[in-house]
Amino acid sequence: MPTVNEPTSTDEQPAISQERADILQLLAHQRHFLRFTTRDLTDEQARQRSTASALCLGGLIKHVTSVERGWATFIVEGPAAMPDFTKMTEADFQARAEEFELLPGETLAGVLAAYDEVAGRTDELVRTVADLDASHPLPDAPWNEPGARWSVRRTLLHIAAETAQHAGHADIIRESIDGAKSMG
Repeated sequence: MPTVNEPTSTDEQPAISQERADILQLLAHQRHFLRFTTRDLTDEQARQRSTASALCLGGLIKHVTSVERGWATFIVEGPAAMPDFTKMTEADFQARAEEFELLPGETLAGVLAAYDEVAGRTDELVRTVADLDASHPLPDAPWNEPGARWSVRRTLLHIAAETAQHAGHADIIRESIDGAKSMG
């Protein structure tokens, strides 16, 4: 299997393939729906848990940011870039749980800005990574099949799927806060 090369840096953006353009469009579309659920909210509303779930909109944005950052790093560095979930401590799990909260001192504007920054880096990776077929073994985690590998393409599609899933969660949370909907 080929390995992933670091993105190249050039002053000029070369034309990209239709496949890469499609991936960028898919990511942008899913990110839009997730971000759209937070429109016109206060920080307090973004912290609100409005359903039976412990999820809040600010926390979902933080989580998706972290997930996208982690998987984009995986594309470049392989499984060593990801946590070994089989060796996580209680403190690691607590930090991960805080990913789903908009903590005191954090703002919705701040987490959205961080999300935009990570999205921009991922988009640059889509444009510049050498080979969408290059792959890495998945990191050790109870939910990953032992020995499985993901290509760059599969990893990018996973980021889009994760974003879409959480955009659906966010839509329900937002509707429970003030009746606003993303679709429908």
